[in-house]
Order: sequence, then structure tokens, then C-alpha cells
Amino acid sequence: MSASRRSGTTDELGPDEPEPQPERDGPEDSGGSDLLAALLDGMDAALCAFDADGVVTHWNREAERILGWTAAEAVGRHGFAGWAVREADADEVEGRLLSAMHAPGRQVHEFALLTKDGGRVLVRTQSAAVRGPDGKPAGVYCAFSEVHAQIDLERSIALSEALFEDAAWGVVLVDADLRPAVVNAHAARALGIGRTSALGRPLGELLAQGVEELEGALTHVLAEGAPPAPAEMWVSVRTAEGEQRRCWRSGFLRLASPLAEEPVPLGVGWLFLDVTEGKQAEQEASMLRFRANQLHRAGRAAADCEDPVEAATVHLDFALAGFADHAVVDRVVGGARADGDVGPVRLVRIAATPSGTPGPSLVTGAAGLPVRYDEGHPALQCVARAGSVRADAGSVPADRARAWALDRQWPEDAVHALCAVLRSRGRTLGVLTFLRGSGRSRFERVDATYAEDVAVRIATALDLAQLAKERQQ
Repeated sequence: MSASRRSGTTDELGPDEPEPQPERDGPEDSGGSDLLAALLDGMDAALCAFDADGVVTHWNREAERILGWTAAEAVGRHGFAGWAVREADADEVEGRLLSAMHAPGRQVHEFALLTKDGGRVLVRTQSAAVRGPDGKPAGVYCAFSEVHAQIDLERSIALSEALFEDAAWGVVLVDADLRPAVVNAHAARALGIGRTSALGRPLGELLAQGVEELEGALTHVLAEGAPPAPAEMWVSVRTAEGEQRRCWRSGFLRLASPLAEEPVPLGVGWLFLDVTEGKQAEQEASMLRFRANQLHRAGRAAADCEDPVEAATVHLDFALAGFADHAVVDRVVGGARADGDVGPVRLVRIAATPSGTPGPSLVTGAAGLPVRYDEGHPALQCVARAGSVRADAGSVPADRARAWALDRQWPEDAVHALCAVLRSRGRTLGVLTFLRGSGRSRFERVDATYAEDVAVRIATALDLAQLAKERQQ
């Protein structure tokens, strides 16, 4: 008997295997048999084989682990009857296994096998014919594993395929060099690039902004493992319409090789979901709550002011918090302008925020000198239209933006302006102008609505001040 036969495996199937010749029983032949035995015993799947008569010729260590029968106890037995299969099932099992000798390809079956201690194990088998040198069937090999292990493997494979094909969120596998290795269809659409085009490219080429934060998170996961909770990250992606700012709720998983003795990082699994609309709605709701609270607080504080002009500046100070950097109030010369009046519009600045250190708004304009606004100034347009007007310096160098603000009689750091008309009792009293610096975004429609609410309160206070002045005269 050959060395591989003694170890429970053979290097060639067949019932009539000739004994090796003495002159060939050297180190080379022994090494080949030992190599085959080592390969079979190192397999993750259980393996057994039968010759053409149904005699067990191979039995590896994984088969011993699952059923408990050693190679010495299994090799040489005829079929599974009486030891690995119940007698009642033996004929059916043996017939289905040996039928693979005369069938093309592989056959898959599920059997209940017996363990050495009398238990039963449901296994899934893959069997196929083994051909001899003459091409005729010489036996059958059968690889089997416990059904639950096979199902777990199939589930893992199915999950991977579903994630990369049908998932409703983005999935990106990033290698240890922080470059995408696999990108699913959803992620490719979110990045605005093809699935294959994104592979191997630096993240900086895929995102316009937010790359540093993302790479920092990936590096942390490679070093420390997955974070305990998802993270919300704001990024900017390049599209045909320009850059778009998006919020992605991201989860990270460190990937390690299951074949290494020690965990070897293969990269990071990055899963993300676009929550931009929800976050924007949440931020807008929070902003509206804050602004409503500011209006309420301003109303209560203004109610305690004896001077209506002081009440107007109180409204201005409360409105400025979190909304703008500067604000000015200009009053129409003569007190008010009725609808339909013609002629040039002249404005006097009566209140403004301090241009230096932060502080309460200052009442100005005691001399009554008109502000030198050029024709077409946003404040003059606001009075003429009796509606809000927005203006921006645009994307220009800092010196040109400074000149733009100074030409309009505004603080030099202003780059965004919003003018709201002051109306009371059907007349135009003046203009309320909010100004933002370069560190803030431009005014939007929701900002104009808030500015108009503040303007109504300031206009009422200024109208009351004018009435009080007229009564005193």
C-alpha cells in the first residue's frame, strides 16, 4: 500500500492500483504522495472518494471533523451503509452518489449522514466522476459540508451581490491606499461617475469638497476599527450643472482577510445614504424656530421702550443675531412717501450697527442729511418697487468687493445685501438693509421673508415715533 493510502488518501483512484515498484519507492514518489495528502487534509471542505465498486479511497481531515470517523476507519469500507448512513437510506444514498460516474458535470445532493457518536448531520454534497487513463469512469469524488455552513456562505455571497447591484444606498469598497476598489450602482450615480471609471482613482478626483474629512474617517477605521454610530458628512460632488453640496449619512466597516492568522486590513467598506433633503428641512425648521423666538423676544423687549425709535433699534438688534453681520435703517426724507408719488427718492440714515466692535445699534441722522446713494442703488430700488431687493458683489477679488461695498455707502466687508421696505398705513417710510460678509452665504427667499417680518415691526415703531413728534408740535 502506498504512503497516501496509509494516510487515508491515494494519489490515483481505482480498486486495482498496483503496488509501486521498489526502485520507484524513493524520496520523489513519497514526496508527491505526502503533498497530495497535505493538500487534501488542508481543504476547507470535507472530501471523500469512491472507486468504481463503491469502496472509500479518500477521507480528509475536514470529513473526520464533521462526522468523527478517522481516515483509518473510513478508507476501505464499501459505501456508507451501517456506519455513515442508516441502513434504510444506504441504497438510495449510494445510488445517487455513484450515479455521478455516468452523468456529465457535477451533481448536488443533500443527505443526512451519521456521526461516530450516533448523531445526524445534514450535509450538502457535490459529486462528480473521476476518469481513468483510458477515459472510462474510475470512481467518484464527493465534497460535502454542513448545510448550515453552506447556507451561510451562500447568504454572504447573495448579500454581497445584492449590495453591489440592487442596494438603495451607496456601497464603496476602499482599499488600504484609500482608493475605490468596488463601487455599486447607487454610489456611482451619487458620485456622478461610472462604476468602472471610479476604480483606483484618488477620492480628491471624485469629490470637490469634504475629501479631508472622508479620508480622515477611512484612515481611522483602518487603524481603530468601525465607529460605533453612523456619521453625517457634507461633501460637494461635481455635476454637469456645477458643484452640488450633499449630506451623506455614512457607516464604515474595516475589512480583514479571513484567511490570515492575524487580521490583515484589506480596506474599508463605506456605506452611505443621501440625507440632504432631510437635513436641509431639519436645519430650516431649526432656523425658523430660532427666528420666531427672536421676534417674540424682540417684541417683549420693545414693549418696554418709552421711545419708539429705541424700540425700532431693539427689533434690529434681535433680528441681526445669526442672520447678518450689519444692518442699516434709512428713512425717507419728509417722513413718508405715498404710493404714486413721483420725483427723486432721498433717504436719511437713522440707525446702523457699529462698524467696529459688536454692540447695540446706534441712532444717527440727527442732522437730517441725505445719504449719497447713486442712481440704481438697491435701497432706492426697494423704495421704488415697495418690495424687497437682493444684491451681491459676486465672485470678485477682495479689493473689488470692498470697493463695491464702499460705493454703496455700506461697511467695507459687506458682499451680500438684502433691502426690505418699511411700510406702515399704506405709505413707504424707508428701507431696512441687512448685510453679510464673505463668510456667509447669499440671502435666499426664506431670508427675505424674515427680513420683511422685521421690517413691519420697525416700520410700526418709526410711524409711532412720527405721530408722537407731530403731536408734540
